[in-house]
Amino acid sequence: MREAADGGDGLLNVFVPHATAGVAVLETGAGSDADLLAALRDLLPADDRWRHRHGSHGHGRDHVLPAIVPPHATLPVIGGALALGTWQSVCLVDTNQDNPHRQVRLSFLS
Repeated sequence: MREAADGGDGLLNVFVPHATAGVAVLETGAGSDADLLAALRDLLPADDRWRHRHGSHGHGRDHVLPAIVPPHATLPVIGGALALGTWQSVCLVDTNQDNPHRQVRLSFLS
């Protein structure tokens, strides 16, 4: 990203091209990441309520996740660096245990 920004300002778009993943901006390391996963378990339990039934038990919930945690985020870049808040991190959120491989696409607009 530093090469693309070349010390300038712009926007970085982070996109995850997967049907079961999202991108979140949140504090990590102080329990917020675990709290997010707990909230997602409460909102999207891995049980038999889901009509989408292939894959592991409760996998249908994984396909609903991107409606709650979108598969993209647009972030400000100032002086070639991400301009996040002090405690903010960009996180890939994926509850899908059936596919351990993910891609992340980055696009920079100056």
